[in-house]
Amino acid sequence: MEFEDDAYVLTARTHGEAGAIVELLTAQHGKYAAHVAGGGSRKMRPFLQAGARVIVHYRARVSEQLGSAALEPVGEGPAALFDDALALAGLAAAAAVAAGALPEREPHPGAFLAFEALTSALMLPDIWPAVFVRYEMGLLQDLGFGLDLAKCAATGVTDDLIYVSPRTGRAVSAAAGEPYRDRLLPLPPFMLSAQGGLGPGDVGAGLEITGHFLESFIFAVLNRPLPPARVWLLDRLRDAGRL
Repeated sequence: MEFEDDAYVLTARTHGEAGAIVELLTAQHGKYAAHVAGGGSRKMRPFLQAGARVIVHYRARVSEQLGSAALEPVGEGPAALFDDALALAGLAAAAAVAAGALPEREPHPGAFLAFEALTSALMLPDIWPAVFVRYEMGLLQDLGFGLDLAKCAATGVTDDLIYVSPRTGRAVSAAAGEPYRDRLLPLPPFMLSAQGGLGPGDVGAGLEITGHFLESFIFAVLNRPLPPARVWLLDRLRDAGRL
């Protein structure tokens, strides 16, 4: 089995004296693990950071085996964010969520495109935390757990949607949700539309929504907690006054 594809590095760990086992999010083939010869070397290490963009040349004798891969770096990757610790934390969290949530060897082009959109936004400090929320929304959508925010689950109206049901992931209007407001999740406007605007507390509310459904629908089923890198990102955003 052989293929060539665009990919992002999700995780990398040393293997043997000089090799590394690398998890990749590929554009057309989904999440793949591979052995990279020389991946433990000082020369290769910068290209195996979480979020690095590469072209992967993958080969395996049989499809069930762990294959080998040669990687060609594309662009600066995480090095471009070297002076922005918060953006680097966002990149690490995005990679950790994808690595933990996506199944092996199952195509998820939507997840790749969502990751690509986030990496393009990380140079924009005022915007990328909201794009991170949209990235996690895209991941949920691609895994079959997309949020339904088009209309109120109770009445069908499309206006004044300010809550999300934590049970179903469907939007709820202000009027319909008022009796249950303590049990519903606040829905920030930017999650409804790119023109929704971004106010104080909106990123935190968005991350609470996506985190709830990632945890409930994906990580709990896998008997795993949300990745520590995501928890650390929320702590850093909070410390920076970005939530």
